Amino acid sequence: MEAIQSWVSEHKLTSIGAIWASAIGASMAYNSRARTLKPSLRLIHARMHAQALTLAVLSGAAAYHYYEKSCSKQEEVANA
Repeated sequence: MEAIQSWVSEHKLTSIGAIWASAIGASMAYNSRARTLKPSLRLIHARMHAQALTLAVLSGAAAYHYYEKSCSKQEEVANA
């Protein structure tokens, strides 16, 4: 688990882009069952779902970054 966490920490934009691309694919696959929707409307829905997921992931990454920085500052104060 720590290896994955360190890789994601080093490659933040790559991991967010991969999540976005997989969300597009998953949403397109899910929306392909709706035969009444036009392909352009399916693509719009897929993009909206991927954007919502990306915003959630970015918010989580920002919270994790803040948590990581606050923990490192507390360690500096404790070691000083």
